[in-house]
Parts: sequence; C-alpha cells; structure tokens
Amino acid sequence: MRAPDALLLRVALLLLLLTTVRGTLAPDSHKSKSKTKESALRGGPQDQDVFDLGLVSPEPLAKDIVSNHRGYFKETGLRRFNGTTLGYVTPWNSHGYDVAKIFAKKFDIISPVWLQIVKQGDRYAVAGTHDIDAGWLTDVRRKGKQVHNQRTVKVFPRFIFDHFTDRDIKLLLSDAQERTKVNDVLIKCCKDNGFDGLVLEVWSQLAGRIDDKILYTLVLQMAKELQKQQLRLILVIPPFRKETGHLFGEKHMDKLFKHIYAFSLMTYDFSSVQRPGANAPLYFVRKAVETIAPEGCADMTAKRAKILLGLNMYGNDYTPDGGGPITFSQYLDLVRHVKKHLTYDERDVENFFEIKNDDGRHIVFYPTLYSINERIKLAQELGTGISIWELGQGLNYFYDLF
Repeated sequence: MRAPDALLLRVALLLLLLTTVRGTLAPDSHKSKSKTKESALRGGPQDQDVFDLGLVSPEPLAKDIVSNHRGYFKETGLRRFNGTTLGYVTPWNSHGYDVAKIFAKKFDIISPVWLQIVKQGDRYAVAGTHDIDAGWLTDVRRKGKQVHNQRTVKVFPRFIFDHFTDRDIKLLLSDAQERTKVNDVLIKCCKDNGFDGLVLEVWSQLAGRIDDKILYTLVLQMAKELQKQQLRLILVIPPFRKETGHLFGEKHMDKLFKHIYAFSLMTYDFSSVQRPGANAPLYFVRKAVETIAPEGCADMTAKRAKILLGLNMYGNDYTPDGGGPITFSQYLDLVRHVKKHLTYDERDVENFFEIKNDDGRHIVFYPTLYSINERIKLAQELGTGISIWELGQGLNYFYDLF
C-alpha cells in the first residue's frame, strides 16, 4: 500500500496520546525488550549481495528482512559509493566496533564518539580517554588498507565541549589565548594517539545564541592551528529547518569551506514524539544540501564534495506513551509481527508499519535497503559524501549498498 494520507491520519490520532519526550539515541536510550538476543554476526559472508537477491524493493516483505538482515556480501572491500564516507562509532553500541572492522574498506573516515573537552580550573583537558581502544584502531586501519593506492581509513574522533558554563563559553569566545590553550590540548591528544584530525560538534549548540563572527573566529582559529600540525577539522552542522532557520547556510559555507576538511550534515531527526513521522524525508535531505550549496553557486562542486550527507541507521517506534529511537534489535522484535509488505510513503521515500502487540500499538519508522539506497543515489546526484550515525545501529546487509 502506498499511503501517505493514511499515515497522516494515523499520526494525527497518535498526537492526541503522545506524552513522553526522548532524543537521538545515547547511552541510556530506549533499551531493548527482546527476550532473545540477536547474534550480532550470525549469517555472515554470502555469495550474493542484496541486489542479486532482489531485496532492494520499495515495499519489502517483513519475512525477507528477518531472513536476510544478518548476511552481507563476502567481498566487503567492494565500494559502490565513491564519495567520502564517514562512520560514527559509540562506546555504548559495541556492534559498531565490529562493523567498522568488517567493512573498513568502505569507509574513508571512522569517527569514534569517545572524547570531551572539559574545563579544570583555569586549564583545559580531554575527558573520555579511557574509551580509546588502540588495538581496535590498529585493526581498523589494517583492515581498511587499500593495497593498490596505499589508502587506509582515517580516524577523526568526535569532540564536544562538556559541562562548560556560560562564563566558560564567554571566556573561550572572547579570548584568543584561551582558544589557543584548547587547541594545544586537542593537538596533543591527536598526536599522542595517532589521530588524523577531529570532528567538532559545537555549531549546533551555539549557533543562534551568539554572533556568527564569533563562531567563525572559534572554528577558523582551530582549523588553522590544527592544519599547521597536519591535522584536519570536520565540523558538525545542523540542517535547515523552518522552526530554526538558517543556523548554517550558504553564507557560512562561503566563509568556511576553504579551511574545513568536511562538514558532517545532520540530516536526520526530522520527526519526534511530539511530531511523529519519517526519520529523514528525502525532500528534506535534498533541501538541506541545496540550502548550503545551491545549484550553480560559486565553487559548488568543491563545496558539495565536502558535505557529508547524514544517514541515520536507527529508527523510531511511536506509541501512545510516546516511544522513541530504536536500533536493530528492537526493530526486529517489532517487524516480526508484520505479515506482509512494509508500507512505502512516496513523498518521504521511507517505509513504516503499524502493529499492535502485547505492549500496545506501534507505528515504526526504520531504514530499509530501498530507503538507504535512494539517499545514497541522492548523494551521488548532488556530489556529496556521506556520514552514518551510527555504525552498529543498522542491519548488516545495509553495508552492501555502500
């Protein structure tokens, strides 16, 4: 059934009931209620990929998902997407560590979500270093090595400013020496651990609250000081939304793109428990890119090549109590109750299904082979790269697409 109107009606009814608020998956989010654990790698390498098996369908059968999701094509070094591909890995989702190793050749950059910049009196420090897994990093680089061109996967850990007070932020933004102290700490951490650069998540937190000129100064000083040490900066940026406006738009890209290695564009979390629906409608993803680097703008090709279009590997389970984000194990518990095809929404280019089980009523949005492939095709059309949030949240056979 192709039913955007039916979906809207169902969602409108659910809106009357929703009360619980949850965010994007983080360490304590929405635990699985599964009574039987999925074996993370059961299925393993297969002689045929998802295209050969005819699994990339706009209306997949639930039974085909359950039967095939654990497998993946044995030639894990085969790349279908030639743009820059970044995969995030988090310590609270251990399967992502395995995914990064198995499919290492499909990634240009792995970004472990380990580290935070913290203030200790008048000093700055890096917290989270206990999560750094040097052995795993060595394995990922070894498995990601491409013999014919000497390329191997790069490691750019993500950093956030953690527990900074308004006074701390004000000092950092107003004093160049304070910014240099932060940068020196970051550079030392990268050098000590053999990182190739870092991913910085700060723009979403501060954009709209402070003047753009001050944000430019913070980011550009960091990028230039890192570059002097042969290190690179990837900046996390928010997509255009009607409710927030241009927190990062064409003028910001014009100012920054020559100094920033790449931009990780967060084209997901379009919907929420307050407004249930698709995770990342295709039209929303397209507009997010075209707002930053419009068709025909100066240096369009160079700008778009630095945009890493965000793909979510998690979904959402909306219930009368609110619900929230889900990963593969919760999804599989739910999709097993579907007897036929998943519903396809032509406008959003996403799949969803509705069930009622012992826990009550559910409307579930979660990526499918088809929805992911359409977003990869969009990235190819627009000339962007891809960033995946996050490895280990999705199904193994998704990686045949990349």
